Amino acid sequence: MKPSIYGLTREDLINWALENGEKKFRATQVWEWLYQKRVRSFEEMTNLSKAFIEKLNENFVINPLKQLVVQEASDGTTKYLFELPDKMMIETVLMRQQYGLSVCVTTQVGCNIGCTFCASGLLKKQRDLTAGEIVAQIMEVQRYFDERGEDERVSHVVVMGIGEPFDNYDNVMNFLRVINDDKGMAIGARHITVSTSGLANRIRDFATNGLQVNLAVSLHAPNNEVRSSIMRINRSWPLEKLFDAIDYYVEQTNRRVTFEYIMLSGVNDQPHHAQELANLLRDKKKLAYVNLIPYNPVTEHDQYSRSPMEDVLKFYDVLKKNGVNCVIRKEHGTDIDAACGQLRSKQMKKQHAMEKSANAEVLSFEEKIKPQLKG
Repeated sequence: MKPSIYGLTREDLINWALENGEKKFRATQVWEWLYQKRVRSFEEMTNLSKAFIEKLNENFVINPLKQLVVQEASDGTTKYLFELPDKMMIETVLMRQQYGLSVCVTTQVGCNIGCTFCASGLLKKQRDLTAGEIVAQIMEVQRYFDERGEDERVSHVVVMGIGEPFDNYDNVMNFLRVINDDKGMAIGARHITVSTSGLANRIRDFATNGLQVNLAVSLHAPNNEVRSSIMRINRSWPLEKLFDAIDYYVEQTNRRVTFEYIMLSGVNDQPHHAQELANLLRDKKKLAYVNLIPYNPVTEHDQYSRSPMEDVLKFYDVLKKNGVNCVIRKEHGTDIDAACGQLRSKQMKKQHAMEKSANAEVLSFEEKIKPQLKG
């Protein structure tokens, strides 16, 4: 299976061209065709020789994704279900924000982190996505607007879809370099946020990678007991190790860290939890920002329910009184399959049901013709 050319950084593409007997400027032309003109085939690159186009076709594909489903909510949030070359499926979400169009990308097929409230983890990790498959999600969303004749451009990216980005670290870093390239998609580093569930070792790596990309940490609890009960990763990287890595990140970058906090009724949403969280962030208040997230219920995780707004507001008030910067996240796409992973899970169940029905029909037919076969 040929890789997507989207997985090459501009430097990688230049090196590949030189190794294949082409001039550097030819690689620059290919790059412009890909990201400024957003072509769908190498044949559309009209200023390249037929021999070079043939060489590109022999080694790469452009878009590895097939669009299966598009759901558009009343607020403009759009959820895409894509099929990969190996028939596996991923989700990508576009959100309309006041500051522009923001796309949430997926980095793995399934997830092994095992957060007990999350739809993404219902299906275990099958494989990592390549850098090209992650870049292609952005390109497909942008083409969706191009083809509708809407003069809009993807301006922000959040790496918060299915999977743990730092469990696919190298591919995610190459993806970031591609979309941040000022001669390509030119999405500003400060318009990109990567979210991790808490792989402390990779947070340290991220601190020194030279990219000015934002970091978000899925915290969701103010102490080890609660966090370990809802996030299995906390058993490997408890809060002490996690915050040591976060301190290192802040020392190296002097950049703010966003803490994601899903509000689960009766689990982590009481005033004493808020006070514990404020205490945990006490010496980081200047560079900490808490994002309180309303929970999107998942059928398979019926032990959890959404915190009443009254409890969310009390939680918010405790944080504010303790000087912690925080916000209650605005909800998007509430009238479609909102929780990350739900659309993919629903489609897989649908396919499984269809396969089961087809198998039943085959068995029924075999039973009907058995007497004839015996005769």
